[in-house]
Amino acid sequence: MSIFKKLASQTAIYGLSSIFGRFLNYLLVPLYTYYFSAAQYGVVSEFYAYAGFFSVFLLFGFETGYFRFRNKQQPEKDVVYSTALIFILLINSFFFLLLLALNQPLANALHYAQHPEYLRWFSLILILDAVSAIPFARLRAENKALRFAGIKVLEILATIALSLFFIVYCPTAQSSQTWVNFIYDPAIGVGYIFIANLLASTVKFSLLASQFKGLRWGFDFALFKQMLRYCLPMVVIGFAGIINEMLDRALLKYLLPYDNHTNMQMLGIYGACYKLSILMTLFIQAFRYAAEPFFFAYADKNDARPIYAQVLKFFVIFCVFIFLLVMLYLDFFKYFIGAEFRAGLSVVPILLLANLCLGVYVNLSIWYKLTDRTLMGAWVSLAGATLTVVLNWLWIPLYGYEGSAWATLACYASMAIVSYGLGQIYYPVAYQVGRVLAYISLGIGLYFAHLHLTSVIHWQPWLLSSALLSLYLLTVSLFELPKRTA
Repeated sequence: MSIFKKLASQTAIYGLSSIFGRFLNYLLVPLYTYYFSAAQYGVVSEFYAYAGFFSVFLLFGFETGYFRFRNKQQPEKDVVYSTALIFILLINSFFFLLLLALNQPLANALHYAQHPEYLRWFSLILILDAVSAIPFARLRAENKALRFAGIKVLEILATIALSLFFIVYCPTAQSSQTWVNFIYDPAIGVGYIFIANLLASTVKFSLLASQFKGLRWGFDFALFKQMLRYCLPMVVIGFAGIINEMLDRALLKYLLPYDNHTNMQMLGIYGACYKLSILMTLFIQAFRYAAEPFFFAYADKNDARPIYAQVLKFFVIFCVFIFLLVMLYLDFFKYFIGAEFRAGLSVVPILLLANLCLGVYVNLSIWYKLTDRTLMGAWVSLAGATLTVVLNWLWIPLYGYEGSAWATLACYASMAIVSYGLGQIYYPVAYQVGRVLAYISLGIGLYFAHLHLTSVIHWQPWLLSSALLSLYLLTVSLFELPKRTA
């Protein structure tokens, strides 16, 4: 139980910072969707889709590689850290120089010929985030969760403040405050979202400045070759993962059977509705921050495998709770996006279940990380990415953005199933599959019961939602709370 408390406390710290910070950041979604049209918001959705792809190559899997080699060999001086950081600095410097050279041709190709600066600003955001990832990994490895969380929250607070300043204050103050004209140009429009993010990333980078003193430990080329061999499959895994997560938003613009403006509207609607699955995404991210170093550090314990099985079960219990919380109270959550964007609410339950399957896959994927079979893990991810590409290609022209949502669910569910099968061969863990599936089925059943009782029998939605959520919690309590003996 103390092990669970430690993992839960770490997840709570990372989670509270992520949930609190991202919730504040989440409040920017109504700001964006009430101040910008769906077509304009589509620009943001598209760029952040591209960001996912580039973030994989700019980090090169060295975040996970740092955890792996830091636990294998802990030198007096953290040469693993300095080697990883120097390599990431070199990769990102090359990327920025390349983008500067190709800036206008790339802008033309993406239909942003009038705004090549969008690409420059966004590349700097990507670079600052990638270089910051290694110092953040070191904070996680050293269990400095509070400092990690504090910097993350400050970055998001800066993003919010700057977004409000550029999007809300400057347009209204432009006529009365002459100094505003020196820093604000209405023609930039949605580009101020990128500017706010870039300035906030700069704040984060400066707060991590002390971590860059680790560069003095130098670069170990022999160690680098070992890390590179381990991390290269992780790049494939990461790239395949981003295809699964982001490709739909990159393809909608090109595969929807409408004109470019309408396609951008559809992309904006889908991107905004995707944000309504944010609670699930936040929990998975917080769990990942805490679980990855935990899985590696605990691998040599005698009871590691039973603990991993318990972790998956409680993870699913909480994910199903989030699914029910959002879907049973969707009449409340829908007001976080503008009225124009609510046409896409039908994708929300599909995306929530997709993210739940992704979280299950994150748990199950420990088999290839702990046994150094990252290449096999890469093949699983590539298979999922191939499925994503094929299904999006087939379903977007037929079903629009709903086709993208179903493709995402099909991909993550398939990857979880395949990963479970391979894990039972190479790193068997006695997962409680029956109970895990039962909780997922219970959550889906309660959701459909809510739909039926509110639309057919017209029960009071809020009262019914609370009753069904309470029923789920009661069921979990009956099966999971320790039984008292007389």
